[in-house]
Amino acid sequence: MSDKQVAIVTGGSRGIGRAISLELANSGRRVAIVYKSNKEKAFGTLKEIENLGGEGDIFQADVTKWKDIEEVVKGVLTKWGRIDILINNAGITRDKLLLKMDEEDWDEVLDTDLKGAFICTRLIARHMIKNKDGRIVNIASVIGEIGNIGQSNYSAAKAGLIGFTKACARELSRWNITVNAVAPGYIDTEMTRVLDEDVKKEYLSRIPLGRFGKAEEVAKLVLFLVSEDASYITGQVINIDGGLVM
Repeated sequence: MSDKQVAIVTGGSRGIGRAISLELANSGRRVAIVYKSNKEKAFGTLKEIENLGGEGDIFQADVTKWKDIEEVVKGVLTKWGRIDILINNAGITRDKLLLKMDEEDWDEVLDTDLKGAFICTRLIARHMIKNKDGRIVNIASVIGEIGNIGQSNYSAAKAGLIGFTKACARELSRWNITVNAVAPGYIDTEMTRVLDEDVKKEYLSRIPLGRFGKAEEVAKLVLFLVSEDASYITGQVINIDGGLVM
């Protein structure tokens, strides 16, 4: 077994997940990129990792499906023999005003953004417990702290993820496993680029630093939290939002 750490990144093929995958690979970790449907994007991220001189692989899975994640875990352990880091990043939005939101919109977001993190953590933590060491980082959102119009489902999922983070941190600390959450504000990704220009201006007016964040900035924070330098940090929610929430 190699002494190189192995990280699993859900939703690791694009946006913040892609940036995290690249940052972890660039730091010498092996990276398992978990994607749901866009194989081309996943291969593209893997190619970028290899161009950096890093090592990775891609695994197709739906984080809401227990058996899918069991197969990912089996595949990663077969390939590399260990799992040291889990980044629960997979997430979706289905924005609608409360009175127009249907049950499917609600369930799909809660299942992916919250239940998916539970399934992955539940199945992967057992291997960290055996090693008495591990790092788990959940990608939450400031929306889980302050709410947002048209995002009652997303707000609830991310607020739930914050509570989940704190509970897991308490439960897993005895095995030297840290669990933290990163709560990005408005980050320049595919998700925010589709916003109407007037909406962007409104958001920017509320951010003291006067700009959207970069996915790479979020990735560097995640890299710190999985490092030895952060070994005494657990159960925390760290906002990276340009001062939006103070």
